[in-house]
Amino acid sequence: MCSIVELVASVIMLYFWMILIQVVMSWLVAFNVINTQNRFVFMVGDFLYKITEPALGPIRRILPRMGGIDISPVVLILLLVFVQNFLREITSCGQGF
Repeated sequence: MCSIVELVASVIMLYFWMILIQVVMSWLVAFNVINTQNRFVFMVGDFLYKITEPALGPIRRILPRMGGIDISPVVLILLLVFVQNFLREITSCGQGF
């Protein structure tokens, strides 16, 4: 059972990094540090958007508008960390030796 929990925890951590990279990339595009006219940058940005938007979209609809600040990635990351810790806690996996 611990192997399955660790696999799920690894997938959650991978998704966490995708969210973080997508947020940083959106900032870099907004401040014209990177250009989406570059095909590689566009493909990476599009992939990250398609992967993260199904989880971020519903959170954005629930959260109130806060001007230009989008805190939905923070909420999703906190939710992912909670789920990861909860899974490890209920299965007693991930405890120290």
